[in-house]
Amino acid sequence: MINIKNTLSLLKIDEVNNGSSVGSLSFGDGSKIDSFSPVDGRLIGSVTSTTSEEYQKVVKSASSAFVFWRSVPAPKRGEIVRQYGEKLREYKQPLGELVSYEMGKSLQEGLGEVQEMIDICDFAVGLSRQLHGLTMHSERPGHRMYEQYHPLGVVGIISAFNFPVAVWNWNTALAWVCGDVCIWKPSEKAPLCAIACQNIWNLVAKENDLPDGISCLVNGDYVVGEMMTSDDRIPLISATGSTRMGRIVGAEVARRFGKSLLELGGNNAIIISPNADLDITIIGALFGAVGTCGQRCTSTRRLIIHESVYEDVKNKLASAYTQLKIGNPLDEKNHVGPLIDKDAVRMYLEAIENAIKEGGKIVVEGGVLEGDGYESGCYVKPVIIEAENHFEIVQEETFAPILYLIKYSTLNEAITLQNGVKQGLSSAIMTKDLREAEKFLSASGSDCGIANVNIGTSGAEIGGAFGGEKETGGGRESGSDAWKIYMRRQTNTINYTSDLPLAQGIRFDL
Repeated sequence: MINIKNTLSLLKIDEVNNGSSVGSLSFGDGSKIDSFSPVDGRLIGSVTSTTSEEYQKVVKSASSAFVFWRSVPAPKRGEIVRQYGEKLREYKQPLGELVSYEMGKSLQEGLGEVQEMIDICDFAVGLSRQLHGLTMHSERPGHRMYEQYHPLGVVGIISAFNFPVAVWNWNTALAWVCGDVCIWKPSEKAPLCAIACQNIWNLVAKENDLPDGISCLVNGDYVVGEMMTSDDRIPLISATGSTRMGRIVGAEVARRFGKSLLELGGNNAIIISPNADLDITIIGALFGAVGTCGQRCTSTRRLIIHESVYEDVKNKLASAYTQLKIGNPLDEKNHVGPLIDKDAVRMYLEAIENAIKEGGKIVVEGGVLEGDGYESGCYVKPVIIEAENHFEIVQEETFAPILYLIKYSTLNEAITLQNGVKQGLSSAIMTKDLREAEKFLSASGSDCGIANVNIGTSGAEIGGAFGGEKETGGGRESGSDAWKIYMRRQTNTINYTSDLPLAQGIRFDL
């Protein structure tokens, strides 16, 4: 078992009670935010909310830093990000432990989240030499046309508790090499992880004599988020969270003609074909449903199972659930840790109750665990429920380990069921039939931003663009060409002659 005090000390956040860190500044005038671990219910530390006056200082610092940072050549910015990635390698173990302890995910997942940060830093370093535009042929003789990308400015990042460090770094690593500076409002449920990341950045900034404001941190609830979303000095808001939150953020940012990158809810399904390899199917469905205690936006919520293998899959999965070990996530023998807090436990219980009211049948019983090791009151049993896709509760995203089993007879029916929810994040099909796989991936197949074959719905790699459609928000982060959202596009035309012909053959002679 880890010594969390040593972890905090290693991350130089043993004095977090003195306030939240913003660049090299320290503020402490706002209301106190206590961080309690869902692992054991203990108070880890406290930070203070950023006040309106403090927020103005942060934005001023970030805006000033942008003037400097945008002029640094992109490969040089990439070198700074490379150094940050090296610091993350150095602090991977303690930071991963802190993620696990403050958020409640398993230690392996906590370490994996830090590895994601390292991976996206590596990706961004390469990207820093590939921020390419295009050249086009002009219709006018003696003219050259091309397009290029410039930094946007200050990027605001609002992140969720379930990935308290990785999603922030998906944004910052790319934004930094693009020439932007960042202001981060982490979830008030996991503020210490954010302070740890900020302090690791401060080491890199100090070693390279960088100004304050390239990376800024503000703490607080929705009030601080509203300061960011309504601020026209922040051209891009990247927000991860619920669909309800996304509607508010998207509308406010659009009102001021800003840009928003929204990563919202998921209601992800795996279609299990009669041609599926059931051994890997059970593993994929199990991790997708119970990993992070069902608190991933890509968690598997629904299994859409062909009627010919339905009973077999149900029985195998129920048997696998009996082998799950639930307990302290810092103990690597355990598979499932706690929910984030007692509000999440309440929503879990209400969802089960609602599913039963609508006609759902319990396959694997749920409930709240009590006794030694479960003192926080946040440990619950993963649940399996037979249901119908049209159930109101099935149509919702419940951030908990609740898995619904749904039966189908034809592939077209399965795809219709898969797409028959308002969210469109992640999806998968388990099949050894190439025709089924290609149908699922075609334009008439899955309508999600992520569609997998023979792997589950969670565990995306950083190389591909991450995000979804419909009420998932349409945003894309991480790999591929997701970097373009952090930049503004500019079309340039150069006339290298002594004449001035106009486009479309228009004449304007005097």
